Amino acid sequence: MKRILLTLAIGAIVLGGLFACGEQAKWNREERQAMRNLLRDYRKMVYLDDLTEAEYMLFTDRVINSMERVYPVYTALVEMPAVNDTVQVYVVTAIVEQLDADASNMRHLYPYRDLVAANILPDGLSRAEQNTFYQCFANSVDNTYSDVAQLVNAMLADTLPSSQIAQMQAACANSLFNWSVTEIIMED
Repeated sequence: MKRILLTLAIGAIVLGGLFACGEQAKWNREERQAMRNLLRDYRKMVYLDDLTEAEYMLFTDRVINSMERVYPVYTALVEMPAVNDTVQVYVVTAIVEQLDADASNMRHLYPYRDLVAANILPDGLSRAEQNTFYQCFANSVDNTYSDVAQLVNAMLADTLPSSQIAQMQAACANSLFNWSVTEIIMED
């Protein structure tokens, strides 16, 4: 009987210790807020600067949850010598995962205002018309590129009005809004 009680007491202490460690391994509210504050510096990135506040909050939650799984003890992460590089890797990884999951996120990579300035879209489109354009554009992207690496390479090569991505944008704008993009070559 003493053995059973002693075994139960030791088991309870071990289980209590495991649960206590488990509780310490979770980030608390202040630590999560500190990481959100650090992630604010990344808001200037092209993909992230067009997110609404609610979308950005969901994005930071995704990044924080990923980091918390790998670094359950917050101080172990923030005391690393290359913490900023590590955080940047998680941010970029989350962006790529979102692009891979749904190409309709193109509106964040190619914001409406930028497309208007480039004379790809007409000014004054409603949100519904913009969504129609981005859905068309996303479908073109999905049908053209089989993976995110191909899309990223195309985006890096997207420096001319005649690039493949620009042609997809122009085709969608033309088919949806009878808006044609014309290239004017001026001779010196």
